[in-house]
Amino acid sequence: MSGVDPVFVEAFLSLALMLLIMVLAVSIVRIRGLFAVVVLLGAYSFAMATLFVVLDAVDVAMTEASVGAGISTVLFLGALYLTDVKEATGTARRIAPLFVAAVTAAVLVWGMSDLPQFGSSAQPIHSAGADYLGRTLADIGIPNVVTAVLASYRGFDTLGETAVVFTAAIGVLVLLRRRSGGERS
Repeated sequence: MSGVDPVFVEAFLSLALMLLIMVLAVSIVRIRGLFAVVVLLGAYSFAMATLFVVLDAVDVAMTEASVGAGISTVLFLGALYLTDVKEATGTARRIAPLFVAAVTAAVLVWGMSDLPQFGSSAQPIHSAGADYLGRTLADIGIPNVVTAVLASYRGFDTLGETAVVFTAAIGVLVLLRRRSGGERS
């Protein structure tokens, strides 16, 4: 196994995971049972988290695993408990959502054509990284660079993300309270 190129292994794993993600996405769209859809959504999030680990984005993978595969799945299962298990059947298939998805995918692929080559040292992230590493302790006084970037340099971004998650949690609690409150009276 020592003769196998690690770049090839990473590319193969990435491709296999992307194919699995595509199969899961098509399955989610095609299945009518809501419980099966929730299970497939959890599997989709887990596959995405695994892909993020392969791509060395462990922080994003942890977030995807905890929020996507964990909390979202639990909330969806709770919502299913409070509703019907089967999706209402539609009378006609609409082509517009497929068209919008295809156009969005085409625009995203076109936008990716201008990106630097994957792993290239010419990427913008590599030009500022050394600067952060060199001045973080003097600027902020926090020895952990990741914490310093998230809490100080990107503080407003982190605050915005926290506000979105908090607002979503409050919304879910209000909806669940209204549902359970309506059954008691």
